[in-house]
Amino acid sequence: MSKKIMFQGTASNVGKSIIVTGLGRIFKQDGYSVTPFKSQNMALNSFITKEGLEMGRAQVSQAEACGLEPIADMNPILLKPSGNNKSQVIVRGKVVGDMSSPEYHEYKLELMNVLGDIFKEFEEKYDIVVMEGAGSAAEINLMERDISNMGMAKIADAPVILIGDIDRGGVFASLAGTILLLSEEDRKRVSVFLGHGYPSVMDSKAVFYWAFFGIILHFPAFGQSPPFFPGHLFLLPGQANPTFL
Repeated sequence: MSKKIMFQGTASNVGKSIIVTGLGRIFKQDGYSVTPFKSQNMALNSFITKEGLEMGRAQVSQAEACGLEPIADMNPILLKPSGNNKSQVIVRGKVVGDMSSPEYHEYKLELMNVLGDIFKEFEEKYDIVVMEGAGSAAEINLMERDISNMGMAKIADAPVILIGDIDRGGVFASLAGTILLLSEEDRKRVSVFLGHGYPSVMDSKAVFYWAFFGIILHFPAFGQSPPFFPGHLFLLPGQANPTFL
């Protein structure tokens, strides 16, 4: 049975994809067999695998970092907006059809079983599965049948690291607000916070009841943030130190 960890964000573009990519390479260099996994992507552009299947492009980069050939099951669900509140739904690399939001909401019940089966295969095949959420972890209008964030974490029984982007401003409020909007069950999955941006902003000792794992520094030449620097830890009394792998 593999180890798994899931990275979720307070919003889109907070650094989830690049952090998963970087960790995939680090684990590979440390001698582990590791794979990326993102249950659902929404994008107009896609990548075509050697088998002729479609998948999200971010997972292609992540697969390369892990030393793997990209396969559609690394991103089992791809949604391509097609206008008029509809999206083309692609499952395991193959087009299922166009669906409206209500239609897709119902279809998610079937997809939960699909995701569970794929993830079980990954757990048996790899030492580590590094998972990525989509958008915000607290999309309260989508939580009932969520398969992108906490819903997928529940299927995989995975701990969650919640990422906030310091450079956007309001990072403490966005982290605290996300936690506030999660159910009690989902809050228990959040092990630590991770900051993305500049460390000086994080030096103020704000009162959190979750561990602050560290800071991924912004690296302008790269456009994202590869270097990692440990940050302050804010632990609830009795809470264990965050250990995942």
